[in-house]
Amino acid sequence: MAPVLITLICFVIYLAGYHLYARYLARHLFELDATAKTPAHTMTDGIDYVPTRKGVLFGHHFASIAGLSPMLGPAIAVIWGWVPALIWIVFGTVFIGAVHDFSTLVVSIRRRGTSIGKVAEDIMGPRAKSLFHIIIFFLISLAMGVFAYIVATLFSSPMPPAAPSNVQHPEAVVPTASLMILAVIVGFLVYKKQARITPLTIIAFIIMLIVVVLGLGMPILGVSRIRWTTVLLVYCFLASVLPVWLLLQPRDYLNSLLLFLGLGLMYLGFFATRPSFAAPALQLHPEGAPPLFPFVFITIACGAVSGFHGLVSSGTTAKQLNRETDAQFIGYGAMIGESLLGLIAVLACTCGFASMTEWSTHYASWNAAEGLGPKMAAFISGAGTFLGSVGIPRHWGEAFISLIAISFALTSMDSGTRLLRFNLNEVGDTLGISFLKNRYISSALAAGAIGFFALLKVPMEVGGVMQYHPAGLALWALFGTTNQILGGLSLLAVTLYLWQKRKPIVYTLIPMIFMLITTLIAMVQNLGGYIRDGKTTLVIIGGLIFFFAVWLAVEAVIRLVQYSRGKVPPLSF
Repeated sequence: MAPVLITLICFVIYLAGYHLYARYLARHLFELDATAKTPAHTMTDGIDYVPTRKGVLFGHHFASIAGLSPMLGPAIAVIWGWVPALIWIVFGTVFIGAVHDFSTLVVSIRRRGTSIGKVAEDIMGPRAKSLFHIIIFFLISLAMGVFAYIVATLFSSPMPPAAPSNVQHPEAVVPTASLMILAVIVGFLVYKKQARITPLTIIAFIIMLIVVVLGLGMPILGVSRIRWTTVLLVYCFLASVLPVWLLLQPRDYLNSLLLFLGLGLMYLGFFATRPSFAAPALQLHPEGAPPLFPFVFITIACGAVSGFHGLVSSGTTAKQLNRETDAQFIGYGAMIGESLLGLIAVLACTCGFASMTEWSTHYASWNAAEGLGPKMAAFISGAGTFLGSVGIPRHWGEAFISLIAISFALTSMDSGTRLLRFNLNEVGDTLGISFLKNRYISSALAAGAIGFFALLKVPMEVGGVMQYHPAGLALWALFGTTNQILGGLSLLAVTLYLWQKRKPIVYTLIPMIFMLITTLIAMVQNLGGYIRDGKTTLVIIGGLIFFFAVWLAVEAVIRLVQYSRGKVPPLSF
């Protein structure tokens, strides 16, 4: 079947999922009420709790959840063929990922906009909250540390006249910095001068395009990765402490416009090119790769389902939701938008190659395709091919795609730092540590945790040779399973919430069971490999994450027994 026809079928499935399945969940399962007061109104503080227009908040949420993973995950998962990657991205989104994001958002707004960890305290008990906090802190710190490393690598360049490598794009620095300045101006005009959002958006979008075109011709050369990492950490601190309307929200909103433009151009180029698949439909035993089941469900996370999304839904987004009924568009709809990015990544990495021989060379083995360079190169090259069919020169097209990748990563980084700050605030509240509730101190600690994984070098064996790599890269093997186990645990909390509210639980129970079973199997297999390879650090940390996940499941069973015996009062939210 032709890739174009398959893609059109995927679009139909997305539309049906949103207009039929999501609408049913909104009206009959969660009974969203347009007149209900959301935390953005009842707890307005001008810093974190700010009622926000639906379109603006969609842009913030979409940009925050996307990150780099929808591009990087599919770029390696297609080694098993395009069929399993495509099926998981589309059906995983409609029935698991979008439901996860939507449901955690709804449950959070009904619990004063608190995180899924804090929500778990009411649903599963105080121990569950603390276990969630530990997993959340590790996951965000690790992921944002690696994102900082990747963005700093993309920004960096050797001293002139040496040319940047294929994963270095210093020409993206000026557009990125200019968009931050533009975002602050837009935020100030909207919230302090009551400027009309529609004409301001049009003007800002035109300025943004001009800045992008001009800025891509002005690379900043000679700045090292370590210096860029330091700059990024300072930016993340500022994005965390400043009012959400001044930098974080307008930057994500403007970036989302750029991302939508890039996504639209990639799909337009794809349909104009009408390519064929250069990859096999199914490849069960690629050289050096782990088994397709369960690892395709771990390798592709953010394009299908991701625990990190639940943190955004119950973190920054829940505090800005203007009306309950906006949750379907933002929670479920934004996940479909991200899945569209995952889908184009699959197409770029399977149809963007000139021939099966070229694809087979790039994906000759798991080790050959797994690194940052090969993954980014496959996506950027394939997307550049699509853009070339609509008249964009390949060099400019690849630079533009790199800018989009950087924008995705930065929007996740600034939101992630704020989420870490919220996590530390809740830990401080639990332990009675007052300074952790200070947003400046907690933001500094959050940036420091991210910097730990981005900058601290630890020994890591590569190809039989001991080398020093950032701690985030050394522990990155744990991200996929930790992220997916958090998604399963978040669905567990939502399922218990629905059960205690005497609502049908099948819509979250089946996705929860699937996520927990596949992820725990993957964790066990990974731990066995770490033990055989003598990777003690991964064994210890991975073992702890596995233990915490099982412990949370036990806490859920205990709470079910207590509730059935009438020992737990009904939920108050």
